[in-house]
Amino acid sequence: MKDDVVMGTLTVRENLKFSAALRLPKSVKEQEKNERVNQIIKELGLSKVADSKVGTQFTRGVSGGERKRTNIGMELITDPAILFLDEPTTGLDSSTANAVLLLLKRMSKQGRTIIFSIHQPRYSIFRLFDSLTLLAAGRVLYHGPAQHAIEYFQSIGYQCEPYNNPADFFLDVINGDSTAVAMNKADDSNTAERTEECSEYDKTLAEQLAEKYSNSAYYRETKAHLESISSGNKKKTKPLFRQITYANSFLHQLKWVSRRTFKNLIGNPQASIAQLGITALLGLVVGAIFFGLEENSAGLQNRVGAMFFLTTNQCFSSVSALELFVVEKKIFMHEYISGYYRTSAYFIAKLMADLIPIRTMPSIIFTCIVYFMLGLKPTAEAFFIMMFTLMMVSYTATSMALAIAAGQSVVTIANLLSTVAFVFMIIFSGLLVNLTSVMAWLSWLKYFSIPRYGMTALQINELPGLNFCGSSNSTVLNSGGSYRETGRMPCTGEEYLESQGIDMSTWGLWQNHLALACMTLIFLTIAYLKLHFMKKFS
Repeated sequence: MKDDVVMGTLTVRENLKFSAALRLPKSVKEQEKNERVNQIIKELGLSKVADSKVGTQFTRGVSGGERKRTNIGMELITDPAILFLDEPTTGLDSSTANAVLLLLKRMSKQGRTIIFSIHQPRYSIFRLFDSLTLLAAGRVLYHGPAQHAIEYFQSIGYQCEPYNNPADFFLDVINGDSTAVAMNKADDSNTAERTEECSEYDKTLAEQLAEKYSNSAYYRETKAHLESISSGNKKKTKPLFRQITYANSFLHQLKWVSRRTFKNLIGNPQASIAQLGITALLGLVVGAIFFGLEENSAGLQNRVGAMFFLTTNQCFSSVSALELFVVEKKIFMHEYISGYYRTSAYFIAKLMADLIPIRTMPSIIFTCIVYFMLGLKPTAEAFFIMMFTLMMVSYTATSMALAIAAGQSVVTIANLLSTVAFVFMIIFSGLLVNLTSVMAWLSWLKYFSIPRYGMTALQINELPGLNFCGSSNSTVLNSGGSYRETGRMPCTGEEYLESQGIDMSTWGLWQNHLALACMTLIFLTIAYLKLHFMKKFS
């Protein structure tokens, strides 16, 4: 719990309710869950901010201490007998850190065992400790009553100066800053003892301190206690470590995770609004550039160019999905380990409540603006096929982005990998090079090009039935993007498609959508497997 793992767009109460809904069994009534939430809010002193949002990088929320207490409260929902915390004071000022530790002390007096790691606590915090364990280089240097630690180190030659913070003193000893004290003590001993002391300094300081602790009464007492515990468990079966149990069904988990994802989307609308605004603006710009396409050689060139841009834009606009799993990686790992939900429930909820709406709406807006400004085929069938095609391209590109980003910790790396993949796909989209002229040992790459399937479907949907012959001799767009003079240009859309090696049949159209659907399923499967088998335990 070094990093807070609460949803910033939700209120303190909503975060606690989410924990209660997923970690308490359905046998616990809703009223009892609400009472448990209210009890924890009161116990943690969060009543004044219970209905305030926790806060994100865009919106101001509760204070750092209140955020930390909310984080602790989510773990207290199940009323655990033991509470583990990893550096609960990280990121807090000294006053707030002291308040959090006082809260933990009160909880320990209520019968809970509180175990946490902490670095260099102030004295007011140190004196709250009941038991202290000092670790260095993977070795135990001391374990025993916190108030006896100074006495122990004095017994092995380390003197704590008056008014020095014990925690600072222990760090000085571990880091070797107080070894002169031990050396002075050694100077008073005989030569044989001094020789033995020198041989000890050939070891690391951590090894020396660990060896001295292993010869102490505290070590023998701890070892005897552990042996008595283990002897009582000899007849028990070996426990299954890292086996996660769930309090609720898959559908219950899916409902609550989807609900939270929708709330998160509504509570943090900046990215969604910006994407819709940019989509509308880009649609107007593209519509103005290719406005009123005519049936001539320029019209053919502009139609193909517009379709290329539409599919390419859908691919690159899907790069924003890279952050979907990366940003929430810590929250997902914490909640998965804590038994909130299954990986499948989280994955499907993100697709239903976040991914699909964000990718669907821009495609609809883009089609509605561009289609009529360009003057494409005035039929409802052609309009909806174009809209469906752009959606499928967006879904497939987004799925590929998720497959790349799942399990990643840095967005930059995922961004670079997806950009390289899209660049290769664009080369084999069908505009920059005639795919029928590509060498056989490279032509197979076209089957992995998302823009190619989208562009092919758009061309089959738009070009058949159109006549582009303006004169007997005219300039026509070559498949490589250049112009050539010809005495016999493709007069119809059918002739152009044939020159590109495109099947104009009904199957020729819908096989592109089928290919996109298959690629989407494959990429989503990869993304899910990467999430599921990602290293979640450290």
